[in-house]
Amino acid sequence: MDRFVGQVTARLDSKGRVSVPATFRAVLARDGFEGLYCYPSLDRPAVDAGGHALLAEIDALIARFPPYSDEREEFLVALYGRSETLRLDGEGRVVLTEMIKVHAGIGDMVAFVGLGHKFQMWEPEAFRAHLAKATATVRAATRRLGSDRGTPGSGARE
Repeated sequence: MDRFVGQVTARLDSKGRVSVPATFRAVLARDGFEGLYCYPSLDRPAVDAGGHALLAEIDALIARFPPYSDEREEFLVALYGRSETLRLDGEGRVVLTEMIKVHAGIGDMVAFVGLGHKFQMWEPEAFRAHLAKATATVRAATRRLGSDRGTPGSGARE
């Protein structure tokens, strides 16, 4: 699989290192990215992370704005100016920087959450609250769309 999926919670060790889930490391390896590209999420207390697929998504977003426009410059600052590339050690661990931990409120535990082309790192309790809100949003949208009209899990045929 070439997508980040699932959720794993892990503990930081006394040196501030955390093991990136093996399934996530496998996606990064197939992607050919050495390390872990990270930046503070623009609208959540989380950190977005990934490899070449994430960088391609950012490049496509930025390319939508005219060169030297204010909007383009702001996106460049927000997405590249605050980014970091973390190095994986031989055991698949990374050291979370202070900026990452402060932005996401991460203490001694971190939740890794797959989002397809990228994943996020969250403080586990904050993620649980976000997941509850996201689930409620999806349920409401499903009701609006009509849950018996071929949505996943409805049992309807396409």
